[in-house]
Amino acid sequence: MHSEELDQLALQIKTWARELGFARAAIGGVDLGHAEASLQDWLAAGFHGEMDYMARHGLKRARPTELVPETRSLISVFMPYRVKDAADAKAILADGERAYISRYALGRDYHKVLRNRLQTLADRLAARIGPFGYRVFVDSAPVLEVEVARQAGQGWRGKHTLLLNRDHGSFFFLGELFTDLPLPADPPLPQEHCGSCSRCMDACPTSAIVAPYRVDARRCISYLTIELAGAIPDEFRPLIGNRVYGCDDCQLACPWNRFAVTTDEPDFAVRHGLDDVKLVELFGWSEEDFKSRMAGSAIYRIGYPRWLRNIAVGLGNAPMTPAVLAALQARRDAPDLMVRAHVRWALAQHEL
Repeated sequence: MHSEELDQLALQIKTWARELGFARAAIGGVDLGHAEASLQDWLAAGFHGEMDYMARHGLKRARPTELVPETRSLISVFMPYRVKDAADAKAILADGERAYISRYALGRDYHKVLRNRLQTLADRLAARIGPFGYRVFVDSAPVLEVEVARQAGQGWRGKHTLLLNRDHGSFFFLGELFTDLPLPADPPLPQEHCGSCSRCMDACPTSAIVAPYRVDARRCISYLTIELAGAIPDEFRPLIGNRVYGCDDCQLACPWNRFAVTTDEPDFAVRHGLDDVKLVELFGWSEEDFKSRMAGSAIYRIGYPRWLRNIAVGLGNAPMTPAVLAALQARRDAPDLMVRAHVRWALAQHEL
């Protein structure tokens, strides 16, 4: 294809992406070598915790052509997930009897939603130009998603390490389409826009943002409540508060999120009242309840024991009420040893 045809094709891809519900699509090159040193330093510091796959793939994350040979262009897309009618996040965090669930997980699993849309984008492209090489990614392989997006001009990396966009803040999902097409690349933004602001760092309950642009996952509540398989370290339990799945504090504190748009995507609509629900109610779910209600949700992946573990910590931090104590007492001898240990810790917080 001639350069003019590739220019037109790039414009068409961006139009199709918007039609498929993505806020924006941009195109970047494959050279991410500038990100290798910081990735190596992060891994060497052990900041990935028990996420062994991060170390196992190593620098492959910064080398797209090792992941998918013949790749020549990286198409980056993002889709907002902030739900218009969800309960106010800060109000839920302030109510110790309620469970806070990261806003991205209130609806259906974003992996499936974005992956299907990206596949449709690839199908449209194939229908236009014929067969071509590509692979779809949505937080599912060793890909430096934020760096791919930053290099394509989608935004800049905030001090909390998430991507920030002037018109959308950070409440969005990222996805990528690696392709062997030599598409024209979009330039990165000429400058970042965080300046001297440190609100995200100051807001982190566990001080996980140990330096600008550097997060120690071992301290991060999202890691502790989602990725960590075993017991949550005692030192972090009181700091977790009522956050039972993930944490949005750094995003909620970010001034750029006053521009975050809401989504009309039906798949991201709140399910099972998870935006405003009491800890006691969730703790009462049976394993069958969890599996049926969380089917199709990103939360399903952590499994029932971790779900109870997290809620037990929330109940240990909750105001002492008869309902809270009864819920904890009912699971004092839970069959899962990890759940039992966290329940007994929670009871001890109430001096029982």
